[in-house]
Amino acid sequence: MVSVFEAHHGALDRYLRLQTNSERIQVLYVWIDGTGENVRAKTRTLDFIPNSPSQLPIWNFDGSSTGQAEGSNSDVYLYPVTLYRDPFRLGNNKIVLCETYKYNKLPTDTNHRHHCLKAMKKVENFKPWFGMEQEYTLMDTDGHPYGWPKNGYPAPQGPYYCSVGASKSHGRDIVESHYRACLYAGVNISGVNAESLPSQWEFQIGPCEGISAGDDLWMGRYLLHRVAEDFEVAVSLDPKPVPGNWSGAGLHCNFSTKAMRAEGGFKEIEKAIEKLSLKHDLHLSLYDPNGGEDNRRRLVGRNEAPSIKGFTSGIANRNATIRIPRSVADSEKGYLEDRRPSSNADPYQVSEILVNTVLINE
Repeated sequence: MVSVFEAHHGALDRYLRLQTNSERIQVLYVWIDGTGENVRAKTRTLDFIPNSPSQLPIWNFDGSSTGQAEGSNSDVYLYPVTLYRDPFRLGNNKIVLCETYKYNKLPTDTNHRHHCLKAMKKVENFKPWFGMEQEYTLMDTDGHPYGWPKNGYPAPQGPYYCSVGASKSHGRDIVESHYRACLYAGVNISGVNAESLPSQWEFQIGPCEGISAGDDLWMGRYLLHRVAEDFEVAVSLDPKPVPGNWSGAGLHCNFSTKAMRAEGGFKEIEKAIEKLSLKHDLHLSLYDPNGGEDNRRRLVGRNEAPSIKGFTSGIANRNATIRIPRSVADSEKGYLEDRRPSSNADPYQVSEILVNTVLINE
């Protein structure tokens, strides 16, 4: 018996296989909305195949419907910045990540890429690398964790991290589909794994240099939501999706410079940690889209999360603010991991404040 899901996608595939004029393509414009944590998208037809985002026309949208403009002056501009292949429409069709600008051509309040790019240009000689670990939780469309009992809870945490088996792992088809979609699109995805909370997963972006970390992380998020939509499952980036003694969700950020990765780079890592310790509160205010309030539910000093109350660092310590991987300590070079950013943090803000604190000294 064919399910409703299979029938729906069978019908869609029929239309996607229709031959079209090879010179006419679809380009999906993706942008960050007024919440600073959700993405929006719309499509237009073009009569040529673009090779770079600079070839694409500037577009606009109704900002009064996305929390980015008043109804009386609602047009917001979309400036294409990073081009990807479209893993849903295939062929020559494209997806483009965009920055948003107000009617007066100033960046919107949630266009943090604009400011991040300026910072990255200042520090490009340092060759800053970022590795983003995006944790997320799969949800039924009613807001209940995917695969959880409807009238209770699963067994306590322990068997779910990097697990296998139908009783422990929920949503692997979505995870694998997203992984392949990212690879096809050109997103620099480096891995995936199941997390400690059942139905929670993680994908990793990087290592990426400069602004590309934020670009690929945001496109990875869009693709995740879009893939999950095909499975009629929702994605939550809430940093504490389930109250109680359950792990939250973060956007751990691995950071290094050319000097840190060189022989004897451990001294540079220690210098960076000292600088970070002096601006703990500032970083917390930028590590979620609500000025640090979201992270208060997650950063409690347990369940593999640091405490919001103080700055700590340690080797292989997942309850520390800054974790130094064991392999880095052994080789005396490499990178550090900032475990404070929440799962719904803006990667542009995270990467910008890291280079401002460690390299620009602002």
